[in-house]
Amino acid sequence: MTSQPPARQPRASVPGRNGVPHHGLHDHSAQGQSLEGALEQAGFYPRLVADVVADALDGRDCVAHLVHLETHFDRAEVRRHITVLVLTEDMLVITHVDDQQLDEAGEQIVAQVSTESVPVTQIRSVVLSYVYAQPQDYKPSDPVRELTLFIAWSGGQRLDMGPASCGDPQCEADHGYSGTIAQEDIVLRISAEADGLQAVQDAKLFARALRAVNTGSTAPAPHGTSTLPQRPRPGVFGNRLSRGHQR
Repeated sequence: MTSQPPARQPRASVPGRNGVPHHGLHDHSAQGQSLEGALEQAGFYPRLVADVVADALDGRDCVAHLVHLETHFDRAEVRRHITVLVLTEDMLVITHVDDQQLDEAGEQIVAQVSTESVPVTQIRSVVLSYVYAQPQDYKPSDPVRELTLFIAWSGGQRLDMGPASCGDPQCEADHGYSGTIAQEDIVLRISAEADGLQAVQDAKLFARALRAVNTGSTAPAPHGTSTLPQRPRPGVFGNRLSRGHQR
């Protein structure tokens, strides 16, 4: 069974490369908690993930963030992995961390880390899919029960196909196939039941900030930051992330 690292107590700061607190992890958006606090709450190697994210930010400040921890049950094993999205003024930084045990006793564990930095100017689309309970009784105060965030930047597409039908349940004729094509590089699904209402609200705020920066409209600005030059970087993921759409 994969070990589950204990959560640590919140720290006042996360050291950067030179041993000084890294300001980039302390965002000042309207989200429920800071990026550092979200990593601590997730409890999945928070120091390691914080250092990896800080290194990927390379001195940039956080405008908005989204931290998503998933747990999968596979027979006798429990697998966890975390995806961290951090939006800066010019980049979307994606970090994914999961672990793997090398022995049956669970004493030898390795963490696999991937990071990708995408210039916001290259983001093609931001799609939000909502789920509301009891829509016939909807009121403006009703919260979203589930939210799925799709972000596309590379032109990658997902093709879902299945046998076509004519609508007649007795028909046995071959009607070929039908399907849908969706653009996506990363998919994250956040539900109120699994992650809490605040996590759903934070995901909405993150998507709003991402759209604002991507379209050049007014976005939440981090405290005490100046305009940063655009520094495009090539993607490093061989396979695009598609996390969070299965639970």
